[in-house]
Formats: sequence, structure tokens, C-alpha cells
Amino acid sequence: MSHGAILLAGGRASRVGGAAKPLFDVGGRTLLGAAVEAVRRIGARPITIAGPEAAASDVGIDLDGVDFVREDPPFGGPVAGAVTVLDAWRASDVVPEWTFLLACDVPGNGAAVARLAQDVLLLPSDSEGVCLADASGRPQWLAGLYRTEALLRAAAALDDHGRDAPVRALVADLAIAVVRAPADETDDVDTWEDLKRARAAAGQDAFDTHRTEEAR
Repeated sequence: MSHGAILLAGGRASRVGGAAKPLFDVGGRTLLGAAVEAVRRIGARPITIAGPEAAASDVGIDLDGVDFVREDPPFGGPVAGAVTVLDAWRASDVVPEWTFLLACDVPGNGAAVARLAQDVLLLPSDSEGVCLADASGRPQWLAGLYRTEALLRAAAALDDHGRDAPVRALVADLAIAVVRAPADETDDVDTWEDLKRARAAAGQDAFDTHRTEEAR
């Protein structure tokens, strides 16, 4: 099966003062760089980042073959970002069978992608996706792998190209398996305290390299 990846990196990050969360360093890699590497490992193509374009030096990895798009106007939310990517793929006639839909503020994306790539092989033939659930059992829709055609149909039914829509609106009518995963595969970095905890879990000093205050 063919895989593509939509990496969502265009939020306001209001709880960290508007800092670029995808460029936070956790364990010696930026969160965005780790997400790109995770989907590259399973051969995803295309890989498109929904968010402001970053230089390879900022992300910390080679961005060859990685595209950036931005919803217009910006800050329309993750669904608007995903819809913009899907529109770009369809216009380019590049539609993989399956699409990873990932938030780029999750340090555990590497393990999450590996789990999703394995679990999708176990799905019934009529399934349209699989997503991870956090420790409480709540689905994390932005840690998922979905049939691209199903996403395209769902996107076409949204008002205003999905602007400000909850992620649930994009996947509500899809036949999705939800798989509970360890917290370290689903926990995101939403606050400065989250960043400190993620760095501590990675064995990294909380103020190492891209120090917390400098990230502001």
C-alpha cells in the first residue's frame, strides 16, 4: 500500500506565547524533524507540511522531497490545513492510498507512526482508518492513518474548507478503528511545562540547546 503524510504545524501556539512548537528540540531533534523522519522510514510520499515554511537549518534535517502549504488565510485550524494539503494533492494528481495525519507537537510521533503502519495491516478491508487513543481511551484523531479517498470525500463535505472546524468533523463519518497506545506516543507539547517534561523523558536538560526561554 502507498502512504502519504500530512504534518500539521501551523497552529498559533498561544499557550507558549506563539513560539514555533514544531521547532522545539526534544531529545536532540526538532519535533517537526522527528515527524518527517518517522514517515520517511515507512516510505511515505508525498510528505506535506501544513504550516509556515521553515528552513532545513531550522528543522534540523534534509527537507528534500518535503512540501509546505498554508491555508489561506492562515491559522484556520488543523482541519483547514489538512484540507489545503488534500486539495493540493488532488490538483497534482498525487493521491496515495493511505495518509498519515499527524500533529507536529508530539514527541512520540516516531513510535506512533510505527504502530499505525503495523495496525493498519490488521484492519478489515472496509475500514477507512486507524487512530491512537490516549491513556484515558480518548481518540487522538491527529495521530491517525486514513484512507485518502475517504479523507477527500469528507473534506469536500465541509463548509468553508474546514476553517475552524473540529478535527472530529473531518473523520466523523469514517469507519475508524481506535487503538489505545502508551502516553508517550500520544502526549503533546502544549505548554512550557509539557516541554520540560518531554525533555526530561528524553534524558535531556530542560534548557538544553533550544532553551525554553530562547524558544519564546
